Amino acid sequence: MALESHKQANEENEFILSLPKETGLGSAPYIYLFQDFWCPTVYVEGVNKFQKHFDAKENDVFVASFPKSGTTWLKALTFAIVNHQQFSSFDHHPLLSSNPHELVPFPEFMYSYDLHDQILSLSNMSEPRLLGTHIPLPSLPESITKSNCKIIYICRNPFDTFVSAWEFFTKMKSESLPDLTLEEAFEKYCNGIMGFGPWWSHVLGYWKESLTRPDKVLFLKYEDLKEDTIFHVKRIADFLDSLITQGGESTTVIENIIRLCGFEKMKDLEVNKSGRIFDVVENKTFFRKGEIGDWMNYFSPSMIEKLSKIIEEKLGGSGLSFKYVTT
Repeated sequence: MALESHKQANEENEFILSLPKETGLGSAPYIYLFQDFWCPTVYVEGVNKFQKHFDAKENDVFVASFPKSGTTWLKALTFAIVNHQQFSSFDHHPLLSSNPHELVPFPEFMYSYDLHDQILSLSNMSEPRLLGTHIPLPSLPESITKSNCKIIYICRNPFDTFVSAWEFFTKMKSESLPDLTLEEAFEKYCNGIMGFGPWWSHVLGYWKESLTRPDKVLFLKYEDLKEDTIFHVKRIADFLDSLITQGGESTTVIENIIRLCGFEKMKDLEVNKSGRIFDVVENKTFFRKGEIGDWMNYFSPSMIEKLSKIIEEKLGGSGLSFKYVTT
């Protein structure tokens, strides 16, 4: 048994080493081109296991996103909506004592870090199960794509996404790894080389699926959610067939959920000032600014021009566009 396990580990390692690789942001020295997306080393094996072993249930709900696109906020909002009947008191709510990533875990990360107890707990989670993923649509387990489970996808304009990722992964970087300058990281981003990227492929995959199967995928933009939070939280509730929007006090409930999940409120919670997810990422790193347009403090005119042209080319004809401050 031990020999078989050792053999399997060697085969997996050889497979990973056979993949094209690049230096990337974050704590790992390389990211690998796996199934047409760039995957951090530790997650290649996890994604493989997720694809092979995860059994989706028909009433599962997934919060999907490209990293640093508003994932934490959407997880909190969705958790509050899905579990409203169970946790109707906003004074003693799980979100006040647990980070959203604990309440809405990433299965691919569980498989990556061999968290056996947590993997086993997936089958015992109360239904509907609420889970997260950063995996591009084509690489999701078939049990997800072929079932009737629902996916809520959030994306963010590519300028703020890059800056948020740069800040996040710079904080996570191992001291033993060489520093990447902002300009070097930007060049990689423009070439699609970032964990779970290219950004445009990730976004377009879910965008097209939301047009083809609107009952399966709800597509949200971070900027829209910020601009009219009540409207879009109601969209989420309607998409999930929540009883919240069917009651006479639906607006009051929605407003309470929005306050509970507000950026400043969550950032100031003790649980989000301390602790770590998987003993790897500090909870506080998930709460930086939550603003639109912060990218203007980082981008040079040439960077703006370059990324604008790339996005225009990649998204051209898709019907997808983004709002972001340009003056």
